[in-house]
Amino acid sequence: MKTYLLSGFLFFFFMQNLLAQSRFRDTGLTIGILKTGSWNAITDVPGVSVGHVTLIRGDSVRTGVTAIVPHPGNLFQQKVPAAVFVGNGFGKMAGISQINELGNLETPIVLTNTLSVPAAMDGLISHTLAQPGNERVRSVNAVVGETNDGFLNDIAGRHVKPEHVLDALKNAKSGVVAEGNVGAGTGTVCFGWKGGIGTSSRVLPRKSGGYTLGVLVQTNFGGVLEIKGVPLGVELGKYFLGDQLNDPADGSCLVVVATDAPITARNLERLAKRAWSALARVGGIASNGSGEYVLVFSTNEKVRVPLNAPNVQTLEELSNEAMSPLFLAVLEATEEAIINALWAARTLKGHHGTIEELPRQKVLERMKKRGWLR
Repeated sequence: MKTYLLSGFLFFFFMQNLLAQSRFRDTGLTIGILKTGSWNAITDVPGVSVGHVTLIRGDSVRTGVTAIVPHPGNLFQQKVPAAVFVGNGFGKMAGISQINELGNLETPIVLTNTLSVPAAMDGLISHTLAQPGNERVRSVNAVVGETNDGFLNDIAGRHVKPEHVLDALKNAKSGVVAEGNVGAGTGTVCFGWKGGIGTSSRVLPRKSGGYTLGVLVQTNFGGVLEIKGVPLGVELGKYFLGDQLNDPADGSCLVVVATDAPITARNLERLAKRAWSALARVGGIASNGSGEYVLVFSTNEKVRVPLNAPNVQTLEELSNEAMSPLFLAVLEATEEAIINALWAARTLKGHHGTIEELPRQKVLERMKKRGWLR
């Protein structure tokens, strides 16, 4: 009996210590087989930076802006190859038709809420026109993704303004990326628990090129949560079509993928399709009212598209056969980014009620029971 009580006592404090860690991987649990970058974030890709503006006011404003900047130069003058894959098109993402037509990205990527897409575009356009060398620009393809945070946020109030976008871009930095209830993830809901912003990265083995790939997600979707094969949604009593959750599993998930591998639009689209698969691995169902979008870009200078490019370009890019390691990397990083968003998010009261955070201690108990924690 004493041994049992002591073991339970120690396990309780072991769990408390794990819960004090801010990220899923800090608990000793991992996703996949590949190594992460230094920050385990999209900012592990050289040159990529991320900025947030979080808006929390009174009882009803719970929203924000997240900006992803591919490189520190003039992006309009030095465009990066990009592609978009639409898993389910119930969304209002702006700028995707030109990306798919021309295969490149000419503005940073901004994430926000559904009804703030116009304001975010306004801010991105102002940012682009203000860059030295862009004085004569007459067309800007502003790229804005969104999810609907209308349960926790007074979304109809349209509290995001163009200046918030400019602030997020100004604040963008490399290194550690804040996760959970920040930026565009402030008011989101995922699998019935509090969602948010999450990020992760993978570094390929040297024999596979040693390239880095990073993912950032805005999680606001539903289904039946599953982590490392454990049906947590069912075991915790909160899942789509379950008695405990009157949730249509709507809301959307935005996935932004960056890599320094030399890839152009065709293979970037193939990469985006693999990222989409990760949503199913965690139990997402891409419901009727959930917009699932994946945007992928490469920062490699060998494949950039200068504004005044010559009529004939010579590019060095990966072959089809060299893509498979990146396919694995994007699958792992997207899956972990989604879990990181849930792990970092905290209970939040907002416009129409309260959304509870993922019960992390119960998750860890179930992981230990399955042998994932020792």
